[in-house]
Amino acid sequence: MENLIYGLIGQTLKHSFSQDYFTNKFKNESIKGAEYRLFELNSIHRFPEIISAININGLNVTIPYKLEIMQYLDELDESARKVGAVNVIKFAGSQLIGFNSDYYGFKKSLILWLGNEIPKSALILGTGGASMAVLAVLNDLKISTQLVSRSKTENSITYQELSEFDHYLKDCKLIINTTPLGMFPNDTSFPDIPYESIGPQHLLFDLVYNPENTTFMRKGAVKGARTKNGLEMLHFQAEKSWEIWNR
Repeated sequence: MENLIYGLIGQTLKHSFSQDYFTNKFKNESIKGAEYRLFELNSIHRFPEIISAININGLNVTIPYKLEIMQYLDELDESARKVGAVNVIKFAGSQLIGFNSDYYGFKKSLILWLGNEIPKSALILGTGGASMAVLAVLNDLKISTQLVSRSKTENSITYQELSEFDHYLKDCKLIINTTPLGMFPNDTSFPDIPYESIGPQHLLFDLVYNPENTTFMRKGAVKGARTKNGLEMLHFQAEKSWEIWNR
């Protein structure tokens, strides 16, 4: 019987959650002949050689290729069109179809965490592929958003502006880090926001999951904020990936 090969493409994957998660899933659910591989690509242009050399059944996509991968796909599912980024690829015969399970994972995790306390406004730190899923979820929940980036754009303010104008943190109770800042092994880094303005009314959600308690979360918790990391979101999006590959 031919092995079922799944995997993850990205730039730096040494500390990937996905390989351990799916390896354990295959073992615990007695899924025979399946393996999950890591495909580190220094350029997205290497993607065609990977899929031509190996018979792959499904892929996840991570930083920094959630947008660049779309040029190689034959079709985008509604989830990927809605978000504008892809983190799951389904191999349907000769067709490559892009999906987004980050939307599903983040929305489910966020709602479970917030319960009935849905804030009116939120800050999204970062403007990469992960931020697009977060933005789509918040829009659907009718939460107004402000993007924050290192460089000012038409849709975002800078971290310096966030520090200069205190109304942003007064108005936005939910703050979501979608950047890799704080991720192991660079776990002493953190988004440059005015933590002195954080208080018990704030909710800090970090999409980073390794370490479990990031510097961003710790600095918020010291000020009384509620915090949550991205591990539960990853579990939800991983299970959604498996559902997509096998339906």
